[in-house]
Amino acid sequence: MDLLECRRQLDGIDQKLVELFEERMRICGDVAEYKIGVGKPVYDGERERQKLAAVAALAHGEYNQTAVQELFTQLMTISRRYQYRMMAEHGQQEKLGYEQVEKLPMDGVRVVYQGVEGAYSHAAALQYFGEETELYHVLTFEEAMQEVQAGRADYGVLPIENSTAGAVIDNYDLQIKYDNHIVAETFVKVRHALLGCPGAKAKDIKTVFSHAQALMQCSEFLNGNPEIKQISLENTAVAAKKVVEDKNPAQAAVASEMAARLYGLEVLKPQIQNNKNNTTRFIILSRRALYRRDAVKVSISFELPHRSGTLYNILGHFIFNGVNMRMIESRPIPGRSWEYRFFVDIEGNLADASIQNALKGVAAEAQNMRILGNY
Repeated sequence: MDLLECRRQLDGIDQKLVELFEERMRICGDVAEYKIGVGKPVYDGERERQKLAAVAALAHGEYNQTAVQELFTQLMTISRRYQYRMMAEHGQQEKLGYEQVEKLPMDGVRVVYQGVEGAYSHAAALQYFGEETELYHVLTFEEAMQEVQAGRADYGVLPIENSTAGAVIDNYDLQIKYDNHIVAETFVKVRHALLGCPGAKAKDIKTVFSHAQALMQCSEFLNGNPEIKQISLENTAVAAKKVVEDKNPAQAAVASEMAARLYGLEVLKPQIQNNKNNTTRFIILSRRALYRRDAVKVSISFELPHRSGTLYNILGHFIFNGVNMRMIESRPIPGRSWEYRFFVDIEGNLADASIQNALKGVAAEAQNMRILGNY
C-alpha cells in the first residue's frame, strides 16, 4: 500500500473519530445537565479509574493498552472541563471567600517588614506605602507573617523571588503555614554597592559583610578581589550597621545606597552586582481576603498525588479556559516523601468567569487547593 492510500484511509478514520467525539461531547452535556439538576460533583475519580481499566482491556498489546489509557484520560479531562463550563453557565459558582474592593485600605495602617532600616524589604515598604506610613521591622520572615495574622500589622512586606537568585523558598512555605493573603506586589531594583567607613578606600578593604545572597549576586566583583574575605550576615542592612559599629576602615558592607545614607557610610563602589537588571519581587500580605477590581494576577497552591500525568491534567484547566500561567514552583511536602506542593501564578481576576471555571476544576481534582491572593 502506498503512502497516499494510507493517508486517504487515515483521513476517513479521522472523520469518523471527529463525528464520534462530537457525539460523545453531546452526551457529556446531558451528563452535566443531570449533575446540575441533582447537585452531583463533576469529578468522580473512582469511576474514571474503572473506565481506564475497562478501555485498556479492549486494546491488544501493551503499547496499545497504554496509549488507549492516555487517549481516554484526555477525553475524560476534556469532558470534565466542558461540564465545569456548563455548570458555570448555570450560575453554579463556588464562593471563593474573597471580597472585591476598588482600592486597598491605606489610611492609618501599620506595615511590618523583615530586617532593619536600610534593608531592601524596608525599601520595598517605602516604595509601596510611602514615607508617611507607620513602618516597623522584625527579625524573621515568620515573625512578619505572625504580626499580620495576629492583626498587629495591617500589611506585611516579604520578598518572594529575585530575577537572579530565584525563589525565596521559605516564604512560599510560610504562605501555607499562615492564613494571610497576597493583596499586592512591588518590584525593587537591586543596586548593591560597596559601603565603607568615611574616608576608607576600596583598595584597602580586606573583609566584606552582607547577606549570603547579596554576596553571591556580587560574585564577579568580589571573586575578582581574592584578598577580600566574605562573611555572610542576616541581611544587607545588618552588614552596614556592623561596619558602622566596628569603625574599621578595612571592613565594608555590600548593601544599598539607601543604607549608606541611613548609617553614614560612604559608597566606595556603586552597582557592583553581576546583573545590572537584578530585581526582587516583594509581596504585600494582609489577613483580610481582599482583591482590587483591577487585579491581574492570581496565586494559588495545590497538592497532587504521586501519579503519572496528574500535573499535566491540572494544568489543562488553564489551557482550556484560555488562562495564561506566569509561574510554577514546587516544594516538597513535609512528612510525605516524594510528594510536592505546587505554587502557580496565573493571569486574571477572581471575578472573571474563565478564572472561576479553571479554579473550580483545579479544586475538584487536586488536594488542598488554596487561593493565596489576587493582586
